[in-house]
Amino acid sequence: MADMEARSDFSREVAVIREISSAIVHERDPQRLLGTVLGVLNQRMGMSRGTITLLHDGTLTIEASQGLDAHARSLGRYRLGEGITGRVAETGRPEIVADVSADPRFLNRTGARAAGERVAFICVPVVLRDAVIGTLSIDRRVEPGMDLGRDAALLEIVGNLTAGAVGMLLQGQEERRALEDENRRLRDLSENPGELVGNCSAMRRVYAQIRQVAPSDATVLLRGATGTGKELVARAIVRLSGRAGKPFVALNCAALPEALVESELFGHERGAFTGATGRRIGRAEEADGGTLFLDEVGDLSPQTQVKLLRFLQERTFCRVGSNKELRADVRFIAATSRDLEALMREGRFREDLYYRLNVFPIVMPDLAARRSDIVLLAEHFMAKYAVKYRKQMTRLSTTAINMLMAYHWPGNVRELENCIERAVLTSTDGAIHGYNLPASLQTGERAGNALLPEGHPPLRVMVASYARELIVDALKRNGGNLSAAGRALGVSPRMMDYNVKRYGITPEWYRRTPAGGSPAEPTARPPRGGRRPGPGRPAKGR
Repeated sequence: MADMEARSDFSREVAVIREISSAIVHERDPQRLLGTVLGVLNQRMGMSRGTITLLHDGTLTIEASQGLDAHARSLGRYRLGEGITGRVAETGRPEIVADVSADPRFLNRTGARAAGERVAFICVPVVLRDAVIGTLSIDRRVEPGMDLGRDAALLEIVGNLTAGAVGMLLQGQEERRALEDENRRLRDLSENPGELVGNCSAMRRVYAQIRQVAPSDATVLLRGATGTGKELVARAIVRLSGRAGKPFVALNCAALPEALVESELFGHERGAFTGATGRRIGRAEEADGGTLFLDEVGDLSPQTQVKLLRFLQERTFCRVGSNKELRADVRFIAATSRDLEALMREGRFREDLYYRLNVFPIVMPDLAARRSDIVLLAEHFMAKYAVKYRKQMTRLSTTAINMLMAYHWPGNVRELENCIERAVLTSTDGAIHGYNLPASLQTGERAGNALLPEGHPPLRVMVASYARELIVDALKRNGGNLSAAGRALGVSPRMMDYNVKRYGITPEWYRRTPAGGSPAEPTARPPRGGRRPGPGRPAKGR
């Protein structure tokens, strides 16, 4: 009889481990996996209740449960060392209570157990990389002859099996918090006015200048190459000014024939020139009370420069074909990608107009000079076009990041945005890879970053470097899971194991790696004979 019971217990334990192992392999959502684990324990071990807690800032909270309603679950919070659950998390050792009604240490914090209810309670630590990150506990009805020690040993095995999934859940929570914090920072006007994206020192200087000049009505001259975001700066200035909500009228002086610029700016009367079949209101009148943004002001003709100078000085103008003087209360913001000083020396730009415009200059840096912002901008555009084209985009691959960082960006931010839009359209797996980027980035010669420069390393070295990059990228995408990374690359487990050793790769480093981020540094092992304190747990002796 005893042999039959032992065989039955063994069969049950094998079934538990087999079903949970299968769930770990096939279930990709950590939250659902934790629910499945508790469901298997409920079915196979006859537990009446079960919980999985995670440690956050020194407090254990219930992450998954079986047999608890939402209210009871919300009450399940324990500090380290508090109650049996807190003690298990603090010591890293399992606890067995044969009858919770007779043990004063048992807090019944959730209120799920009726007064006098006789149940056994088993709680084991969940350990990831030698650190206690939570607990797994079950309630069992008290039955004669039950072997609680054997149940505790099985629970420890289950906790170890599911620790990786729990780690993924923690990683996801950390990534969400980091993303939320970043989004809040980008939305904060005190940090980053308007829709501008960037955190390099050059952009922080631009933000400071915007905040300085915005409250005034001073004329602003924005200087920088095409595609650096000068109009975004103009709109940010308006947003922080007293003219926010009033007309913002823009005119690109280089986009129109010379003969039409004056008419577009000041308007015209009927019959002023061939084709003028009626009166037309110019941009200056449209902007009355608000802001007039003149883009590429360095392309204005000398004749138009004279009239613009008068408008700047007096805020008065005449429509083409009329002598009637009109007035408009506008704030001027001008922008140019031209070298105005060189144009003045050539006699093509008036000095007096230059000094009228150059009251408060703001220089926009080229994208090549703000490389630390490239990935931030790329992720911003990826999110933007993911919404536009209704696609689920998650990350930039390591290869794509390297290509973006190596390119010289002659078209600045506008070119980067166009590249990312194309990459989002061509992506099939929610990620942007190197092959999703345009040919201009994939061809070293056009990028000013030749793939085979003079003195390049041997082919075997470059092939090895590329192979290592592919393996690292696959490990990041699969949370450090070597088998899953191998399947993604179409490589057998034996070859994956050989290659990670050959290239000095540590898969465990990538289990907490944020998407698109750098691998975490390996953590030091605890002293012999003890566990490392978990998150929020103070080390002994401190």
